[in-house]
Amino acid sequence: MHHEDRYDLLDPAAAPVPRYGSAALSDLLPTLAAGLGVPGYRPVLPLEPADRVCVFLVDGLGWELIRANPDWAPFLTSLTAGRTPITAGFPSTTATSLASVGTGLPPGQHGLAGYTVAIPDSGRLMNQLRWTPPVDPHAWQPHPTVFERAHRAGVATAQVSSPLFATTPLTQVALSGGTFLGRTTGEERMDRAAAWLAEHDRALVYTYLSELDAAGHRYGVASDEWRLTLFAVDRLARRLAEQLPPRSALYVTADHGMIDIAPEDRIDFDEDWELSAGVALLGGEGRARHVYAHPGAAADVHAVWSEVLGEQMWVATREQAVAAGWFGPSVDARVLPRIGDVVAAARDDIAVIATRSEPGESQMVGLHGSMTPVEQLVPLLEVRS
Repeated sequence: MHHEDRYDLLDPAAAPVPRYGSAALSDLLPTLAAGLGVPGYRPVLPLEPADRVCVFLVDGLGWELIRANPDWAPFLTSLTAGRTPITAGFPSTTATSLASVGTGLPPGQHGLAGYTVAIPDSGRLMNQLRWTPPVDPHAWQPHPTVFERAHRAGVATAQVSSPLFATTPLTQVALSGGTFLGRTTGEERMDRAAAWLAEHDRALVYTYLSELDAAGHRYGVASDEWRLTLFAVDRLARRLAEQLPPRSALYVTADHGMIDIAPEDRIDFDEDWELSAGVALLGGEGRARHVYAHPGAAADVHAVWSEVLGEQMWVATREQAVAAGWFGPSVDARVLPRIGDVVAAARDDIAVIATRSEPGESQMVGLHGSMTPVEQLVPLLEVRS
């Protein structure tokens, strides 16, 4: 490959933008709601309607990771036959993806545009997973969820998840509506989700598991610990599938995939005077950075990041990222200032970490956030009864 050809691939406009509006995570619930007769939705994905629908979201269960580990996920692997993956959305991170699932909107509209983003006019970053510092959830994300609209339309709607998530701001803005059913273990969640379907003629239930993502961050997706967790997830999916009542459809999906990044492939922002020059706040995460410049420094920051990282990351100005559709076909005015002056998404197997300001995240083995296939492609596996 010529240097010029490679640089063309790294142009922000050449990034493999998520398939918003045709085959993205934000298209799943609107399609299912349309099939359940909820007003205001139309089917986008080619899914046959069912009276009782369950979405099982496994945090970190990337499509390519299933395909690479068939012996550890025999049931899930059997469901991949004849299926194609969908895309998570950008950045491919939990808070962003869960909001896309729950609202049926791309990040540019729901506004949870990264792991950490700037609170406009505050000079502070907000972690949208932990919701710190606290911001009014419904001012931050004002759109109703698909669950709320389905519940109002008479569909028996429920979320079955950890009791810890019952009242969190992220649950309020992304996954609220209907009944929250707190269950501690994966087995309890599978059994309760299946029971909810059986108890109602028209039902929509969502259930969630975080353990696979946690194992990937801690040990990496190449580890025995991660594969053993995948094996446990596979058994849970089978357990749920075997309990589906008549007229049901189960969809297994994920919020992102994951990639292991070696220590030598990590660039420490906190120790790099060149990358940190002119930067007021570093948001996002290792493979999907929102870079907020001091007033007047945005052009210089973009130039330096492009020069230093432009062969390994797609480096865009805010305007370029928005125009290229990274956050969806449109970005709401309230969301625009949350996006970095510069947005950098890893193309190669690298990460920009920050050992002083993000000590925990900097030690994670498995990472995600960018638009590469291993991070971006997520399963949409179907079981029908």
